[in-house]
Amino acid sequence: MRLLIVNPNATASMTATIANAARLVAASSTEIDARTSMAGPVSIEGYYDEAMSLPGLLHEIARGEAEGAAAVVIACFDDTGLDAARALATIPVIGICEAACMSAAMLAKRFTVVTTLDRSRVPVEELVRRYGMGDRANVRASNIPVLSLEDPNSGARDRLRSEIAKAIEDDKAEAIVLGCAGMADLARTLQREFGMPVIDGVGAAVKLAEALVAQGLTTSKRGSYATPIAKHFVGTIAQFVAPGVLTGA
Repeated sequence: MRLLIVNPNATASMTATIANAARLVAASSTEIDARTSMAGPVSIEGYYDEAMSLPGLLHEIARGEAEGAAAVVIACFDDTGLDAARALATIPVIGICEAACMSAAMLAKRFTVVTTLDRSRVPVEELVRRYGMGDRANVRASNIPVLSLEDPNSGARDRLRSEIAKAIEDDKAEAIVLGCAGMADLARTLQREFGMPVIDGVGAAVKLAEALVAQGLTTSKRGSYATPIAKHFVGTIAQFVAPGVLTGA
């Protein structure tokens, strides 16, 4: 199967990190097609960035499905545009926050999500509640700008470790969820270091996508995720409208 993984931010080096994490866990029969959004912010840190990333993200999803992808992973922990993407696509679409939280819930009674900046904490808290984990999970911000995760001299990884230690001590966390796709390459090292499950949402999403495809399941087109109504779009947004799904003419 071909699995499309879309990084909704415009930083290609982060897409490479995400792709490597995906290939580490993917089945030998799974082809990872990792793509960087060609329109949007270089990092997604809060509600505004998320909104600005949607046209580029949805454009890549429509293009990937048309080219034969069997499922999609949205590689941003805000589960950016997840509902819109499920309405757009017929193939399964997995958000890494939802995948990570569901995986953590199978491994531990209580867990903590460690995310980046404090402005990202509330959006993640809202997602945790949406996914039914509000009474089982805490969310912590490690005060790490997303792009600093790529700089080995930034001290970001030490701040992440410090926040994990606080989660274990103060939250009584039994597992840790890494709350940013840019942390995907750290999960196994941190798991060995702390001696507890450390869940990377990219890996979790890849395995869930494979499972859904193996079962022959697709996104429901009844009700909430019904295919969008074809209509005219005006202005710069029209260039992102997916041919065959919506119409910009």
